[in-house]
Amino acid sequence: MPPETSPAADVDLQPAHEHQPDATVLWQRFSVPFEFPVHFTDRIFATENTTLLECICRHEPNKTHRIIVFVDDGLLGSRHKLKEQVVQYAANYQSQIELVCPPIAMPAGEKIKNDLHFVEQMQKHLADHRIDRHSFVIAIGGGALLDAAGLVAATAHRGIRHIRIPTTVLSQNDSGVGVKNSVNLFGQKNYIGTFSPPDSVINDYDFIRSLSARDKTAGMAEAVKVALIRDAAFYRWLAKHADELALFEESAMKHMIRRSAELHMHQIANGGDPFETGSARPLDYGHWAAHKLESMSRYHLRHGEAVAIGLALDTHYSVSCGLLEAGADEEVCFLLEHLGFRLWHSALEARNHKDELEIIQGLKDFQEHLGGQLTITLLSRIGEGIEVNQVDHVKVQQSIQWLKNRAS
Repeated sequence: MPPETSPAADVDLQPAHEHQPDATVLWQRFSVPFEFPVHFTDRIFATENTTLLECICRHEPNKTHRIIVFVDDGLLGSRHKLKEQVVQYAANYQSQIELVCPPIAMPAGEKIKNDLHFVEQMQKHLADHRIDRHSFVIAIGGGALLDAAGLVAATAHRGIRHIRIPTTVLSQNDSGVGVKNSVNLFGQKNYIGTFSPPDSVINDYDFIRSLSARDKTAGMAEAVKVALIRDAAFYRWLAKHADELALFEESAMKHMIRRSAELHMHQIANGGDPFETGSARPLDYGHWAAHKLESMSRYHLRHGEAVAIGLALDTHYSVSCGLLEAGADEEVCFLLEHLGFRLWHSALEARNHKDELEIIQGLKDFQEHLGGQLTITLLSRIGEGIEVNQVDHVKVQQSIQWLKNRAS
């Protein structure tokens, strides 16, 4: 007789419930720890700055690593030598880095997320250069490029190491340190995507220096958002330093970016649902309206600009429902306006063929994105969010009118 074989070590053959054995069910159980470094540095491609080299070599320090680099073409208008700097950096460390081709420019902003052609184009570059799972896909750009390149890296060969180098305030303090990758499809934002953490994130403040004033301001909305729902002390700091932030004073900007990134990272790691398997999206306060406003404005509104309006709308709604103390809505609006946001857009009043406010569809889109019951984050106090499952459409309309009255 052949020797008895033991069951596979990674399959639990014990009943899932001791008192209810079921011989037809095997329960597969394992856990995979996720961790990745988020670096804060300055002038990443300076020869003496080894941050990128350390990220590339941290798994296997004694080999040459193949990399492919995608660059946001919006950057190249203000940083003409960026491609040359990447090539030179790789040449300086050629025993450890093999740049398989010159950096590849890809469209900036929502354009890259609205057409799957660009995803296919990036996948083709990976295939042509035989990028494997021990190689690196490096994306340098704003949140849209990071989203698209992250999706490409996560799906090629079932996952290639991905290094994000965010270049906007918004991507450095929020999306770049998260675990989501996506593009838009069927008129729905982030319809195609994955939850796949990057291998490393490198926040280089030198990219912030070259941003337009509009883009610097837009990224601050996510800092206000996370302060409102998670950290009253940070909210008070933002209010105290609003003058410096409005003038883009460097030390204030660096602190704002870092603290916002910390809070977003803490929520993902400790909120209990990093891959959003439930119905709640606690980091998306103000976003149900913001996402809809972006598409309704044909993306003339920056994401952060739409978020600022969404924050103002939901903060007043929180007051009107009796969840938040009276006057807090004016205080929040004053801070947002002080930072440079305009808290009104005519799309808020757009109506569909049934004469219904089109923005209300944002609630349905928000629910459909995760499924389950509608779950919206509101405020119970500054620094503390609360999840609710019903939204009064009449009060939403009243909140829109309140914003319009303030704007006029």
